[in-house]
Amino acid sequence: MSSIDTSLPDEIASVADSDADERLSKDVIFELLKNRRRREVLKYLLETDETVTLGELAEQIAAWENDTEVNALSSDQRKRVYVALYQTHLPKMDDAGIVEYDQDRGLISLSDNADLLMMYLNTDNHRQDRWDRWYALLSVVGTAVISAAVLGLPVLSTIPTVALAGVVVVAFFSLSIAHVLTNRKHERTVDGKLSRIE
Repeated sequence: MSSIDTSLPDEIASVADSDADERLSKDVIFELLKNRRRREVLKYLLETDETVTLGELAEQIAAWENDTEVNALSSDQRKRVYVALYQTHLPKMDDAGIVEYDQDRGLISLSDNADLLMMYLNTDNHRQDRWDRWYALLSVVGTAVISAAVLGLPVLSTIPTVALAGVVVVAFFSLSIAHVLTNRKHERTVDGKLSRIE
């Protein structure tokens, strides 16, 4: 007798029954994300960005769990993760529409709803907001250029300091506009995802 719980929580079962739209409740999202192995499935699928086999997925997750390399895993370590993924985690994620899991062929890939969970994960693959670096770089360059002009360096001393200051101000203004536009685009993307969460 297997002691692994293969039943679906009510929230996920209701999603599986109603494939009417691509919406997920927060309960379903957090139910899926509360388990470390399911988060690792998402991490691995996001890193590979392609369809993977159950065997390679189980091996990588077992390696992460045992803090070792895939080729150093024992058969028990592989089997323990393989069985849990096969019987429990992947069916739940497939029923919720997060992954596409072909149980007969052992193939797994991310589905369209996976992006609803990715925004809750801290993954290295996601682009981080690094506008602070651009502002810092522009500050250093602007300060250096204006200082060089004030100190009378040959090339910059021929250009009026006010004109150089104006160029720096325009550069900051342009960077600010780019930052605002990028943030608005990101907000629309996030709002679109959040509108699919009940």
